[in-house]
Amino acid sequence: MSLRHAVLGLLVGKPASGYDLMKLFNTSLANVWPANQSQVYGELARLTTGGLIDVSAEGPRGRKEYALTDAGLAELRHWLTEVEPRQVRHNEALLRVFFMGVLTPEEALESLDKLTRQAAADHAQLLEVQDSVDWSEEGMLTANGRIALEYGLRFFAMQEEWAKWAAQQIAAATTE
Repeated sequence: MSLRHAVLGLLVGKPASGYDLMKLFNTSLANVWPANQSQVYGELARLTTGGLIDVSAEGPRGRKEYALTDAGLAELRHWLTEVEPRQVRHNEALLRVFFMGVLTPEEALESLDKLTRQAAADHAQLLEVQDSVDWSEEGMLTANGRIALEYGLRFFAMQEEWAKWAAQQIAAATTE
């Protein structure tokens, strides 16, 4: 996924300002594709220049509201239907696990304990998101956001379970 397509997707259905988009990002996409304010505003400028969005309204203090153009919707649809998603294969945590043989068993167990705690914290954060969203609202972001959120919840639960299992494997190997 690219930031470009995330912004286009957030503009489907109704125009929004950069501030509004940041709020949407933080409540919906931050756990899938984090972006900061300067990245979002920079992407808005590029999308406007590229004709994929238009400034649909201007308000006080230079506030701009952006709307998706037909070309922007076509680009989003093209990306969704014709571009194969890239699977990220880099995982620093697993790379560290692979080389844990250079650590003492105590250090390896502490490292796995950190992974367990991080996965639990990430899972808890997503539970907070789940509790904070009004899921009764109708719309694409709510319906599909819930599906994406469920993926994150299951992923972090699996990660926590796996780290505990890995720690048991290390502990069992040191007692033999």
